[in-house]
Amino acid sequence: MGWNSWDAYGFTIDETQFKANAAVLAGIQQFGWKYAVIDEGWYMANPEGRNLAERKYQMDAHGLLIPDVARYPDAADGAGFRPLADWVHAQGLKFGIHIIRGIPRDAVAANLPIAGTSFHAADAADTTATCPWDDGNYGVADNAAGQAYYDSMLRLYASWGLDFLKTDCIATNPYRPTEIRQIAAAIRKTGRPIVLSLSPGPSALDHAAEIQQYGQMWRISDDHWDGWTFQHKPDQGGFPSGIREAFDLLAKWFPYTGPDSWPDADMLPEGWLGPHPGWGEARQTRETPDEQRTEFALWAITRSPLILGANLTKLDDLTRSLITNQDLLFMNQNVTYSRPVDTSTLGPGFSNTRVWRATIDQPGARGYAEYFGFFNLDRQPVTLRTTWKQLGLDGAKHTAQNCWDDSISKESKDISVALPAHGSAVFQVR
Repeated sequence: MGWNSWDAYGFTIDETQFKANAAVLAGIQQFGWKYAVIDEGWYMANPEGRNLAERKYQMDAHGLLIPDVARYPDAADGAGFRPLADWVHAQGLKFGIHIIRGIPRDAVAANLPIAGTSFHAADAADTTATCPWDDGNYGVADNAAGQAYYDSMLRLYASWGLDFLKTDCIATNPYRPTEIRQIAAAIRKTGRPIVLSLSPGPSALDHAAEIQQYGQMWRISDDHWDGWTFQHKPDQGGFPSGIREAFDLLAKWFPYTGPDSWPDADMLPEGWLGPHPGWGEARQTRETPDEQRTEFALWAITRSPLILGANLTKLDDLTRSLITNQDLLFMNQNVTYSRPVDTSTLGPGFSNTRVWRATIDQPGARGYAEYFGFFNLDRQPVTLRTTWKQLGLDGAKHTAQNCWDDSISKESKDISVALPAHGSAVFQVR
C-alpha cells in the first residue's frame, strides 16, 4: 500500500511536491498506507525534454544515476536521496524510487569505471538490449561486469535508505530474466529489505514461476489508466489498459498470489491526475464514481498492491472515502486466499458480472471471515440474486455487512444485490 508519483506528475515531480504528497500519506498511515515512491525522471535536469540529450541525465563518476540537485536540493554535496529518505522514514513511511533497467548510454560512451572493481561501463553493457520506448539506457550484460554494475547501484541506493525499487522495461516487451536475477541478487547483497517491483506488463503466465522467485510484485497489465475500456491503435498493443481488462487478468493470476508474491494490476488513477500526468492532460479521473469504487474494490479483494496515483494534495471526498475505508483495506491486507467464483453456476442473471470470494482463515482480531465482491460489467443496472449455498458457503443462513455503508442484512439463505452500471458491492459474510 502506498503512493507513486507517475499518474499525477510524470517525469516532473520535485522535492517540495514529493514531500507535500508524502505528508498526506503519512496522515493516513493508520489505514496501512506505507510506501512513498518517486517514479521515473528524478535524475533528469530537464524532465520535459524530448529525448536523452535534452533531458540531461545526472550521473556520478561511476555511471550511477543520482538526483538532479536543482529539483532535489537536499541531494546536494553528494548526499543523494539519503536526506529525503531520512525525512520519509521520520514520517513513519517507506521510501521508493523508479529506474529503467540497464546502464546509461552516456556512462558507456565515457566508459566510466564501475565502483569498487576493475570493470568499466563498456564491459557491463549489452548494447543490443535497449528499451524500445526509452532511449536512455543500454541493457546490462549477463556477465561478471554486469553483476558488478548492479551490485554498485544497489549498494549506493541502499546506503540512501531505499525500501522499494520499481524496475521498468524488464517484465515484458522485452522480458529480461537475466537482469531480474542480477537486480535481485544485488538487493540480497545489500542486506537491506528492499521490495522489488517489476514493470511493465502484461507479464506472461509462463514466466510466473521465475518472476515470482525474484520479484515481490510484478505488473500483469500494460499501463493502467482512468477508463473502463480503451480503443487501441495497432501499434499500441494493450496500452492503455482499463478497468474491464483487469477483471480477466486478475482472474488468470490469482493462483500466484500469496506472501511476498503479488501480481500487480498497476496504480490506481483515481482523484486528481495533475499537474503533469504520465499520460494525457491534467484532469480529474475520467472514471465515474461507480467505476472508481469498482476499481478500488476489485484491487482490494483480489489482493493487488494498492498504489495510489492521485495528487494527494488535492483529494476529493470520494477518493478520500475509498482510501480510508477500513473494511476494504483490512480485507486487502489480511485475506489469506482470494479467487473468482464461477458465475456460470449462479444462473443467467450473472452473464455479464464477476464475483470474487476472499477468505481470512487465520486467527486474528476478526478471526475467520468471508468476503464476497459483486461486480456489474454492464452499462445497465442489474439486480443479482443467489443463495449462499450456491456461492459455496456452509450453513443455511448468513448475515452480510456492506463494506460501502456498513449496513447489515437480516440472516437469510440468499442475497439480492442491486448494482448500478459498472458498479460493485462488497460484503463481509457471517
